This record gives sequence, C-alpha cells and structure tokens, in this order.
Amino acid sequence: MRFRVAAVTGLLAGALSLTACGPAAIGGAGAIATPTTTTGTTSSTAATSPATAPPTSTAPTTSTTSASSPTTTNDPATAPTTGDGPTTPASSPTSVAPAYLMTAGSTSDQVRELQARLKQLEWYDGTISGRYDDATTAGVRGFQGKRGMPETGSVDAATWTTLGRMTKPPNDDEMHNRLTPGPALLKQDTTGAPVRDLQARLKQIGWWSGDVVDQYGPTTVQAVKSFQAKRELPVTGEVDQRTLDKLDAMTRQPTGDELNNVKPTPPPPPPPSALDARCMTGRVLCISKATRSLTWVIDGQPQMKLDVRFGSENNPTREGVFSVYIKERDWTSTIYGSKMPYSMFFSGGEAVHYSSDFAARGYAGASHGCVNVRDLAGIASLFDQVKLGDTVVVS
Repeated sequence: MRFRVAAVTGLLAGALSLTACGPAAIGGAGAIATPTTTTGTTSSTAATSPATAPPTSTAPTTSTTSASSPTTTNDPATAPTTGDGPTTPASSPTSVAPAYLMTAGSTSDQVRELQARLKQLEWYDGTISGRYDDATTAGVRGFQGKRGMPETGSVDAATWTTLGRMTKPPNDDEMHNRLTPGPALLKQDTTGAPVRDLQARLKQIGWWSGDVVDQYGPTTVQAVKSFQAKRELPVTGEVDQRTLDKLDAMTRQPTGDELNNVKPTPPPPPPPSALDARCMTGRVLCISKATRSLTWVIDGQPQMKLDVRFGSENNPTREGVFSVYIKERDWTSTIYGSKMPYSMFFSGGEAVHYSSDFAARGYAGASHGCVNVRDLAGIASLFDQVKLGDTVVVS
C-alpha cells in the first residue's frame, strides 16, 4: 500500500495531470512518454497521438484564408456553416498571430453550431448556449489535441474544417436544446412481435433484464424512458421514429434465441495457442482488437476472459507492449468528468477500466482511447489480481 500511494503521489505531482483517455500524458519523473513496443507496432506516432506527449503551447500556423470562412469542401452537408462569427482579416505572410473564427468570450449562432458538433463527438456535454465558455474551450482543446493540432482551445480554419468533416450539420432542435417527440410507433398496451423485438434490443444494451414478452407494459415504459434520457431524446416512454432509429443503430437484429429467451452458454477462455505470442510469459493482460477481448494470462495459462471496447477510428487505442503503472479503484476522468472504476493505466492517459456506457450501449459506442470493460464483477475481480508492473499487450 505504501508503494502504491508513493507512486501515485509522485506521478500526480508532475507538471501535467493524468487525463484518462484524453490528449495529455503523465508528466514528471518516471512518466511514460511513449508506449514500449518490443514487438509489433503502435497505432500512432508522437505526431498523431498527443496522448503520448505533453500538450504543446506553440502558436498555430497562420491561416492564409479569411478567418471568417473556413476551408470549404465539395459536400456542404459535411462542412460547418460559417455562421455569423467574428471576422478577422487574413494575416500577412510574415505574421505569426493566429487567426481565429471563434474563441473564449465569442457569442453567436456559429458557437451554437460548434457546441452541437462537439457534442456529436462527445467533446462537449453541456447546454447549447451560443456562449464560448470554459467547457467549450476545454472541448475544443481536447478535440485539437487528439488530432495533433495546436491545443489553443480556440477555433481556427483548420479546426473548423476538420470538425465539419467529422460531424453532420445540427438541426434546429439540436441547436436550441429542444426535445420534440414524434408520433408514437409503439406504446403501452401495444402487443406482438415488434414489442418482443424492442425488448430484445433493449436487453442487448442493458436496459431490459427480464424475459422478452409480447406485452408493452409499465416495465417496458420505464426501460424506454431510461434509454431516452441517456440518449437525450424526449422522455415519453413511447417509441417514436427517432427513438427507434437510435435503438436500431446501437443494436443488431435479435437472434431467435434472444427472442425466445434461450440462455446462451458462456464461451470458455481461449486456448493458449489462440493468444498473441507476447502473452505467453509472466502475468499479462492480453488485449485483442480482432476478438474484442481481454484475457488475463499467467505463465501462458488463461485465467479469465472479458469483452472489451476500444477507441474509435478518430481516437484509436494504442497498440504495443506496455505495463500497468497506476491502479485507481475510483478514478474520475479529468477531461469528461465520467467515472472510470477499476482503472489500470498502461500508456499515458489510456487505461483498462469499467465503463457503464459500454454496459449500456454495447459496441455501438467507443472510448476516447481507453480499453472499456462492461462486466463489473469481472473487472472488479481482475483489478484485485493485477499488480503494478504486470504486462499489457494490445494487438
């Protein structure tokens, strides 16, 4: 215990704080600046994965276009509108001052659009206000850092164009925090196969725990309400088209066994031959993106296996050979404010940890680079077994 407290105190006293799946890495003595890659390759380099190096404060390269008009694309549906943000003349070739479209203190409909687009990528979770506040600055800085841009927290043309390519234009309801329900497709007292399909899909992402039945009763109403509240949909307990579309996007077509309450047989741990060769010696958290699994291995013998989820294409989980250097039972992300129980950090701010969002949404969602586990009892047991210094292999 004394060793763990000392290790955590020393690391957290460094120049930078642990961000947990965010762009910054541990600073100070003993920090892990880059992932160890004894074999295999990492998923990104220092130039494209700011999570492995301290954030830079270097001023961004001057834009040569008008600051009020971000770089356009051939597809207006994928580029942000210019809105009515502040206009700044283009910089001269010798100027080093950045040209910003929006920055702290800006107030406009363009800021509303910025907040709505950041919200689509889970870089902003506040109310769409049109005010460029501290939460907006933090969201922009995190978005920039994850993409290897200068972490200014202000929006220049390059940031705006990149954000536009990764998001869709928000509608008027999204821009003004309105939750307007559509006509009910399924509601209380509805019966039949569509209700059974609804319950089976809710069960896939943890919003339904009983047997699947044909009746849309009070329990179904409550499950739908909970799902809607989590997804920021109108909370009615009735299924409109928007609720159905969101549920369909997050789930798969239920199998016959799921529709008829046939209990699946848990898969056994994989045989040693199925594991990465780097996992066969010592104590190893053997993590496979191909099988979306984490296998706890001791001296080549699998001990347990857990489903895992990784970062998205835009926020990839690094690959390589690492080691557990911090364990925190009750960690909270310093970027997102989200709970990360049973965190085992292995590379900068990336950790293996329990995710209630993974338990609720399944593989429809993604992390910001961490390795998510949805089995709470399983990771609690694993956390108690893993020691500081144990190997982590991500492939």
